[in-house]
Amino acid sequence: MNPDAIGDETPGQAATRGDPVSGSDVLEDAQSLWHELHELTHDRFRLAALETRRAGKSLVDMIVAGVMVGVLLISAWLGLMAAALLELVEHDVVATSSAILLAVAFNLLLVLILFGAIRRKSRYLQFPATLRSFQATPSGRRDMEKT
Repeated sequence: MNPDAIGDETPGQAATRGDPVSGSDVLEDAQSLWHELHELTHDRFRLAALETRRAGKSLVDMIVAGVMVGVLLISAWLGLMAAALLELVEHDVVATSSAILLAVAFNLLLVLILFGAIRRKSRYLQFPATLRSFQATPSGRRDMEKT
């Protein structure tokens, strides 16, 4: 043992070091921790609420911008179709009524192609692999997997 360490220690300190912490100190510490936890959770919920509000505003802004882009694309498409029709009519390739019917048929064909693509992709909106993972496997199949 170090003789200097014994000299630094006073008798009152030695008695309190070995004693367990008093009950009131533990209670105060627990109350302090509970208060800090309450404040921390309140701050986290407030942060989540503020971020949710900002995300909602961003989503609305994105939807408005998407609608505007859609309107601009539609007007560009109509202008392109009108230019193509006028070109066909001016060069006497087809009559005006036939050119309009040709444009309508082309648009309907494009709609059918896009509709098929949407139907193929819509299956994945139902989370098929996740739903299969939640279903119980038949007992015969389970026995096959174990061997």
